[in-house]
Amino acid sequence: MPLPVPLQPDQRRQLGAFLRSRRARLTPAEVGLPQTARRRTPGLRREELALLAGISATWYTYLEQGREIRASEQVLTALAEALRLDRPERAHLLQLAGHATADEPEEREPLTPEAAAVPLLLQPNPAYIIGGNYDVLSHNRAAEALFPRLIDSDTKRAANFLRWVFLEPAARDVVVDWETEARALLARLRTQSGRHPTDPRYTRLIDELNEHSPEARTWWHQYEVQARHSGHKRLRHPQRGPVEYSYTAFHLAEQREQTLVVYVEREHGREREHGRERGRERGRGQRG
Repeated sequence: MPLPVPLQPDQRRQLGAFLRSRRARLTPAEVGLPQTARRRTPGLRREELALLAGISATWYTYLEQGREIRASEQVLTALAEALRLDRPERAHLLQLAGHATADEPEEREPLTPEAAAVPLLLQPNPAYIIGGNYDVLSHNRAAEALFPRLIDSDTKRAANFLRWVFLEPAARDVVVDWETEARALLARLRTQSGRHPTDPRYTRLIDELNEHSPEARTWWHQYEVQARHSGHKRLRHPQRGPVEYSYTAFHLAEQREQTLVVYVEREHGREREHGRERGRERGRGQRG
């Protein structure tokens, strides 16, 4: 089994912060331990977690304090089990501890012309392609209309969906359930940034969000992580007001961290499904 990559001091601090945040959310009753006297802080004690993971309490304390020690994948797996981490959290823990190779940083993500043309072909459905750090690499007119001021032709900086959600005032009107969506988006950035601990594109974006958004500053230190996925959200359409959309995320084959996101109004999706069902019923009637 390969040795973990040596960690920089900031990476060790991040690892400790993540472990503390996950330890604090568990109670003794949840993991089958007896409830003891009143606790000064929430969650499990360090020695309780160490007991559950089968490791030394002193060694675990050093790990959480960010001291210069290396954790094997076997120990990290035991900690993940004890902390009841889900799949994205386990992957994030391993990456923070140096068990995943970070990609070399690059200033611009390449996007092939063929891939860049896909959102245009999906008009009138809003669609865009984002990079690993949520830079908008390609989009269509419907996306530009649905997310006002996301694409700003007056700036030389790449449009960035996270920056728009947290720092563009219009986003709080467009995204109906703003807090829920913003927290989830920040958790996905946390997951992505763990894969690129030395990439300046991520560190610059995180610093900017923490500096200019009090919500991002508060939530970032709660250490939530989440994987990218499809789902649905309510957005305020410029002409029709609040509309519920289903969105689907497709990862590009050549660049797995680049994601095509397509929005479809949920009512339209249900109407199409009803139409298909009626067609099947007619077909069954004709055969009968």
